[in-house]
Amino acid sequence: MEPEAAIINPRNLPALSWLSLSRNLLLAYQSFGVVYGDLSTSPLYVYRSIFLGKLQKHQNEIAIFGAFSLIFWTLTLIPLLKYVFILLSADDNGEGGTFALYSLLCRHGKFSLLPNQQAADEELSAYNYGPSSDVAVSSSLKRFLEKHKKLRGVLLIVVLFGASMVIGDGVLTPSISVLSAVSGLQVTEPKITDGLVLLISCVILVGLFALQHCGTHRVAFFFAPVVIIWLFSIFFIGLYNTIRWNPEIVRAISPYYIIKFFKETGKDGWISLGGVLLSITGTEAMFADLGHFTAFSIRLAFGLAIYPCLVVQYMGQAAFLSKNISSIPNSFYDSIPGPVFWPVFVVATLAAIVGSQAIITATFSIVKQCNALGCFPRVKIVHTSKHIYGQVYIPEINWILMVLTLSITIGFRDTTLIGNAYGLACMTVMFVTTLLMALVILFAWQRNILFAVAFLLFFWSIEVVYVSAALIKVPQGGWVPVVLSCIFMAIMFIWHYGTRKKYNFDLHNKVSLKWILGLGPSLGIVRVPGIGLIYSELATGVPAIFSHFVTNLPAFHQVLVFVCVKSVPVPFVAPEERFLIGRVCPRSYRMYRCIIRYGYKDIQRDDGYFENQLIQSIAEFIQMESVEPQFTNSESSSLDGRMAVISTNTAQSTSSLIVSEIEDLGLSNLSSFQSGRSITLQSLRSAYEDENPRVRSRRVRFQLPQNQGMDPAVRDELMDLIQAKEAGVAYIMGHSYVKARRSSSFLKRSVIDIGYSFLRKNCRGPAVALNIPHISLIEVGMIYYV
Repeated sequence: MEPEAAIINPRNLPALSWLSLSRNLLLAYQSFGVVYGDLSTSPLYVYRSIFLGKLQKHQNEIAIFGAFSLIFWTLTLIPLLKYVFILLSADDNGEGGTFALYSLLCRHGKFSLLPNQQAADEELSAYNYGPSSDVAVSSSLKRFLEKHKKLRGVLLIVVLFGASMVIGDGVLTPSISVLSAVSGLQVTEPKITDGLVLLISCVILVGLFALQHCGTHRVAFFFAPVVIIWLFSIFFIGLYNTIRWNPEIVRAISPYYIIKFFKETGKDGWISLGGVLLSITGTEAMFADLGHFTAFSIRLAFGLAIYPCLVVQYMGQAAFLSKNISSIPNSFYDSIPGPVFWPVFVVATLAAIVGSQAIITATFSIVKQCNALGCFPRVKIVHTSKHIYGQVYIPEINWILMVLTLSITIGFRDTTLIGNAYGLACMTVMFVTTLLMALVILFAWQRNILFAVAFLLFFWSIEVVYVSAALIKVPQGGWVPVVLSCIFMAIMFIWHYGTRKKYNFDLHNKVSLKWILGLGPSLGIVRVPGIGLIYSELATGVPAIFSHFVTNLPAFHQVLVFVCVKSVPVPFVAPEERFLIGRVCPRSYRMYRCIIRYGYKDIQRDDGYFENQLIQSIAEFIQMESVEPQFTNSESSSLDGRMAVISTNTAQSTSSLIVSEIEDLGLSNLSSFQSGRSITLQSLRSAYEDENPRVRSRRVRFQLPQNQGMDPAVRDELMDLIQAKEAGVAYIMGHSYVKARRSSSFLKRSVIDIGYSFLRKNCRGPAVALNIPHISLIEVGMIYYV
């Protein structure tokens, strides 16, 4: 590192810092439309939600000043102090959110319940994080958690509950944002009925969800200007109202007014905190969307624009309401000066849509992460951008969210009731995040336990007050996120439980390698030309479907590859570290293992080159095995030997095989037409050529180089691999039926035989999820008694 540092010219440092600053400024600009849409639209409904409940008999200047003081300190302590200054530093290789914290914990301790982790995973470049030395207290606590499986299960349930609440946010945010924005029509047009406002809101919501398939990137640059114009609008309106109506509102920044507020309102003031916490809804997006931006850019946008604009706006609304008590039901729109009402109304509606879009996109990302970590049924995931990670669209989730959002909007029709539900969902997510962050401080950052306890107690003491106030409103709409979260969490937990039981069955019913070795290189059957790719969730050993196939069919392929596609607890796996290649049984058996590793935010694209990459990687492994001493220990590799990380870039440039491409015009199937004299055949051929004008495709061929010094055994093995590839590739996968044992409890039988079975039948099949060509698929029926 020192020689490189000596080469850097100090004169270039200002240019480098300016380049970094300009990049962060651009990211900060883009973050307005993706991160802050929800948080910035809260002024539409906060004061209404605070005062239209128990505080109707306390609508006076003291209560209004106290409400603003509560909002100010809530914005300062939670979004600014907790998220901007602390949580944004707890990124997982640049990624944020609940699952990023959980993945950090799983890497620094054996907290994962799915036992598919390998020592090779810890060598990934994205795996290492934080200091290497353990603090004595944290080490003993970590060993205690690792030892007790039930505690690890509780930790997973907490994480799933937090993720479920985020999905609940995705249902409630569009409803309350759009309904609050459209209700402004009734301020200037009293003739507009609640039914018409509801109809317009529903039309906007349907249009919003219908456009999700287009992708966020198509309208990202439109979103940011809308939010920026909105922020400027609320800032100047708040400043105008403060100066005109009651400049003394500035004094309410003092926490003394919070004491006066509770002296005036008592228990009713505590219950009204459920409305105050709506001022910080959308804060979690700052951390959850960290992967799209940088921590500095998000801090820059919040500190220079979001925080001052929101504080001034809430201050201005409070100043206006202190002199216009009767305007509380429509506090925001009544406080807008008449000449600018309609422009602000249009911008407010657009900003509400932007805020809804942000949380819907975040919901898609959460579901994708749950799916990658084996905690959600397989769904169709469409990546809407080839260049921007994380921008995904999930059709099934999109339409479910739309139906639920419309149901909430039509069922409640009141932003106050929806706000009760919204506040509880938001604060529960923050409550879970605080707990996970305290564990990260202890295990990942390896700080003194006093730091973790101080962080936990300080923020939990604040959040518990808000959560308790929100729980009081469970009968008045707060039950909605609880019910939604329980449903989604039940789905996640049932799927994870069934997946874990199925994996453990495979793990305990692996085929004995001694049995395979006893069959000999021919496996006791006919070895036909071709390559058989046997898919399994096992990272080690031979799955039971192999013996099931061998004992029921008289033939198997010349080359066998056991393929395992698994997720590791990192956000991304570099392409050069994705493939792990090894050998199963001695060389003469022609049996290999390939583990393909993905991070929980990686894109599993079907680029059509998997087979070619696999052949090149195996060829590189064969060549490496003959050269490097650790792979040449006679027949030690016969029993599930060492595995090597094969870079796809290295494999493509390897000298083991010569790769050539042959252009295929795609008319081979019609060659018989050329010699045919039938008019009908000639007309069919001409019609085909008109509809398919010389369809061109490229087929890859492999050849051995003319290397006289190559080991004959290596050359023979590579030649068998090439011949098998030319003969064709078959994908072999288990078609599993999972059932509970007869001795199982009633609860377990219900979960496995009803819940898990229902989810497996109604989600996408593993062959579809892994992009396996249907024409080459062979399914082996298996019954799993778990």
